[in-house]
Amino acid sequence: MAVMNLKFFDVVPVRFNLWLMIFTSCWVIYMLRVNISLNLIAMVPEPAKTTTKTSQCGSNLQAVNETMKFDANATLDEVRKSRSQVEGEHFNWTMNQQGTIIGAYFWCYPFTSLVGGMAAERWGPRYVILVTSLLSGILTALSPLAARMGFVALVIIRLLLGCAGGFTYPALHALVARWAPPAEKGKFVSAMMGGTLGIVATWSLTGPLMEKFGWASAFYVPAALCFVWCGFWWYLVADTPNDHPRITSAEKKYIMDALGDKVKTSKGLPPFKSICTSFPFLAMIILHYGNVWGLYFVMTVGPKFVSSVLNFELQAAGVISALPYLARMLLATVFGSLGDCILSRKMMTTTTIRKFFCLFSHIIPGILLVLMMYTGCSTALSVTIITMSMGFNGAATLTNLQNHQDLAPNYAGTLYGIANAIGSTAGFFTPMITAYFTRNGNTFDQWRPVFFIGASVYIVAAIFFILFGTGNIQPWNFASDDKDDDKIKTDNLKDMGDDAKNGNLKDSKETSLTVTRA
Repeated sequence: MAVMNLKFFDVVPVRFNLWLMIFTSCWVIYMLRVNISLNLIAMVPEPAKTTTKTSQCGSNLQAVNETMKFDANATLDEVRKSRSQVEGEHFNWTMNQQGTIIGAYFWCYPFTSLVGGMAAERWGPRYVILVTSLLSGILTALSPLAARMGFVALVIIRLLLGCAGGFTYPALHALVARWAPPAEKGKFVSAMMGGTLGIVATWSLTGPLMEKFGWASAFYVPAALCFVWCGFWWYLVADTPNDHPRITSAEKKYIMDALGDKVKTSKGLPPFKSICTSFPFLAMIILHYGNVWGLYFVMTVGPKFVSSVLNFELQAAGVISALPYLARMLLATVFGSLGDCILSRKMMTTTTIRKFFCLFSHIIPGILLVLMMYTGCSTALSVTIITMSMGFNGAATLTNLQNHQDLAPNYAGTLYGIANAIGSTAGFFTPMITAYFTRNGNTFDQWRPVFFIGASVYIVAAIFFILFGTGNIQPWNFASDDKDDDKIKTDNLKDMGDDAKNGNLKDSKETSLTVTRA
């Protein structure tokens, strides 16, 4: 068996397995995060009286139903009623309560995201991700029981799920910093678009799954997949190349030589004063916030938009809502590989790459969001534009999703945790803003301000980063080394003073220079 393992890892690099596990980790965590958006549609059937207060796109409903093989003579209310009968029960939660359930995930998410990077840098990203993923799976499996217990119980489950989920991405970035050679960093960061596939799988399969087995199955199946994934994670992943039991000597040497002395494992605290006063880091936070705002907007209210405004039925809404994320995942891989190629051939500097690709990751998506509101009831055009907007945002693998690795790879997890903690507040605000502007109906006029706000945040964030951002490594990445160097220099100067008193100044200078250079 040992011989088989040796041959396998000789042929398939450990880095490939690591890339695959990073990709699937994001897939799993997003399945557990976003399934509630569609599950609530089945758990809380819409009353018949609200079906008359829809947008001007009501004529799309019949065509979509025919395409998805629904009964063309069945009304939306009849479809929902039949589904609730299959499920066995439903709940009478108000729209505000449903918004609270969705938003509860993000109440503690910023705080755990803030400490997630530091936890990974101290105890190792492998263990942090394993423990929090197991906890997430358990909480998801308990969600149907919590829903039957009441609204408050489900809110608590979602809150705890957000607490666990907040650790994932900062810990993954700490893992990438320890494993990814600079010439491959774009590919590794693009692996974190696996959450896109989680959204695609969830929104595409949740409808049919609930129709056949009830809405509870849409919680149990993702939870079971999470438990299986945890077993693979435990076996295939290690914190560093030196810790991996099955990596070849050649691959380990390649990784360690490529990383050099930029990344060191440390159990000390990050240099928070230098981080908080770093203007390039501030520029990265703003860029990241703009990206996360657009992402959470489509993620949290996307199903509602395609269902209420474009009048797609539940199953159709799942398929259509998934398309933008599928495009984002595919183009993220393309952009990540392109960035690695440009950097390896030295066609652009790191800073130029980060600023240039803001055009694709932020500015173009923002413009397309504005155009989205002027497509009218052209279903094909609307879906195309929103898909292109999210697709171009895949270039974020070369901008905000990688810039913290440039600034301080030693503290990549901490930097991303801080940025994500701030950015994740968008997941709390976007449902509130959407609910405010659409409180009286679901027409394009009522949704237009929501899209304008999203577009503005996208574009303004990009402009700020282009003016003030950088891709250069910051001095405080080597904070511990700098302190040691300062101590050496101080001791040398002290020795020079003592030698000068004894008439040996020339010799002491030569000794000092030799020590300092060493």
